[in-house]
Amino acid sequence: MVSIRFDDAGLVPVIAQDARTGEVLMLAYANELALAKTRETGWAHFWSRSRDTLWRKGETSGNGLKVQATLIDCDADAVLYLVEPEGPTCHTGERSCFHRNERGDAADAAVGVLPHLAKVIGERAANPKPGSYTTELLYAHPSRLHEKIFEEAAEVVRAARREGRERLAEEAADLIYHLMVLLAREGSSWDDPVRVLAERRASR
Repeated sequence: MVSIRFDDAGLVPVIAQDARTGEVLMLAYANELALAKTRETGWAHFWSRSRDTLWRKGETSGNGLKVQATLIDCDADAVLYLVEPEGPTCHTGERSCFHRNERGDAADAAVGVLPHLAKVIGERAANPKPGSYTTELLYAHPSRLHEKIFEEAAEVVRAARREGRERLAEEAADLIYHLMVLLAREGSSWDDPVRVLAERRASR
């Protein structure tokens, strides 16, 4: 087992990152006891520097962090929890504690292309925007979106067979986008197939 380099107070910084999306959710500190409790229970535990006590994330809010893996950085002086969050991580109700920019303004917490795209599609579903292709797909007859997905899937195969790597990437991107719109239309989200993939990975 790697020997963690705790600071003079016996603490090490711990970053919690969503194992499915890669989004950084929070930063806290842990001592040996907190790390041991995390290993024992599978739930993220930390050490409160202000209260000088052990605490489990979500013990009062119910928004716990189920730890999928614990990683140690190259200098062994920082820890990364890969987690599955149960609800918003921040005490403000935001999904991530990192939801402001340097000016203090609200920042887009959807980190990464896919989470951001999912957020945009969700906004189009809640607030239809005239002239938006996404809005059009969401509110047109379902058959249009279904046919579009068949079409995009066929184009992915054709690109793979004879159009080259760049065209394959472009057609795959089109298919992923239309799948995300379909998920949103059906009241689902990109998190659902990602969750299934994570469960399948764990069982293999």
